[in-house]
Amino acid sequence: MGQAIVAGLLRAGQLHPDQILATTRRDDKAAALAQEHGIQVSTDNLAAASKGSVVVVALKPQRMRALLDNDAMRDALRDSLVVSVAAGTRISQLESWLPETAVVRAMPNTPCLIGEGMTVLSPGSHVDAERMAVARSVFAPLGECLELEDKHMDAVTSLNGSGPAFAYVVLESLADGGVMMGLPRGVAIKIAAQVLQGSARMVLETGFHPAALKDQVTTPAGSTIAGLLTMEDGRIRSVLARTIQEATRVAAGLGGED
Repeated sequence: MGQAIVAGLLRAGQLHPDQILATTRRDDKAAALAQEHGIQVSTDNLAAASKGSVVVVALKPQRMRALLDNDAMRDALRDSLVVSVAAGTRISQLESWLPETAVVRAMPNTPCLIGEGMTVLSPGSHVDAERMAVARSVFAPLGECLELEDKHMDAVTSLNGSGPAFAYVVLESLADGGVMMGLPRGVAIKIAAQVLQGSARMVLETGFHPAALKDQVTTPAGSTIAGLLTMEDGRIRSVLARTIQEATRVAAGLGGED
């Protein structure tokens, strides 16, 4: 996710490569990232944190406390805006580790890499309007951006963060159906991808409910209603809704709090 954010910012021209300092755990990985993106990369988290005015922490939730909950890191980040993209790590946890730091919780997704991402931000108690505007400026060039309370972020993690993986399964399944009926694999994937992209844009740009747009395609005794009834036979609505429910349950436990 950190790489997707960096690549998206550079692609959008939001930042120059010399304005970004990244860290990773291994020297060989640091060298590879520096070459790929033209940015500064080190393995020293503390040194990087002390230099950044905005620090994006893109780690697995299980590693967050070990990184942040110590006096050296608290001193390094005291005047910074810290943006955490760790799933399941709540604002209350972040502020207990960094009590004097402005903290924002963020949940972006991987389409940020191509400027078609979705990011949801939740501000901590020390974040004023000016700092929130700075946080938005990091993610706005990467796609859509909105704000919600921290209590919604586990559901956001499942729907937004994990959502692309679920969408790829749907896309692949539609393409498989096309292949079964004789379409070449590459053609089927291209059609399915464009169908999902176009359908999503219709929802966003018209503001119509998906059900209303579905009804526009569904003519009496046609092929669409036949396909829709087959989907209902497979309980696809329940399966997809339960997918989000289960992913939310798991996301809620990733940060280590009850």
